Amino acid sequence: MLKEFRPALLSFLVLSAVTGVAYPLLVTGFAQFFPVQARGDPSLIGQPFSDPKYFWSRPNQGPTNPALKDAVADRVKALREADPANTRPVPADLVTASGSGLDPHISPEAADYQLARVAKARGLAEDKVRALVAAQTEGRSFGLLGEPRVNVLRLNRALDAAK
Repeated sequence: MLKEFRPALLSFLVLSAVTGVAYPLLVTGFAQFFPVQARGDPSLIGQPFSDPKYFWSRPNQGPTNPALKDAVADRVKALREADPANTRPVPADLVTASGSGLDPHISPEAADYQLARVAKARGLAEDKVRALVAAQTEGRSFGLLGEPRVNVLRLNRALDAAK
């Protein structure tokens, strides 16, 4: 019996040391290279905006939320009512949530869709708002992963600071 117990105990101790001590220390050490993300940054989490003077982010509902279907219809209606002159198709990322429902980014197309409404509500020239959108547009991660995206919270903060 001791013959079987000894390897099991040794495995338990080694795995406990690796997963309970070594791995957390390694991850904590690695996180120090990314201090903003490691300590938390509100601009990494989607925030709800509904005032016409702000760019609106994605809805904060996960794809498994049963209310998402109704929310999509309500969101399309709200976007249409906020800017009745805009007859272009509503970009999908303005009415559907990301996988987590917490993504703070929208596509450049979604930002462009809202640009005239925001410029009009703020009394700003569209070119000035377009320049702020361009300044807050992030490229692909590492130059090849994902798609270009606009961080809505940072863009809205830049708009507030520009006034």
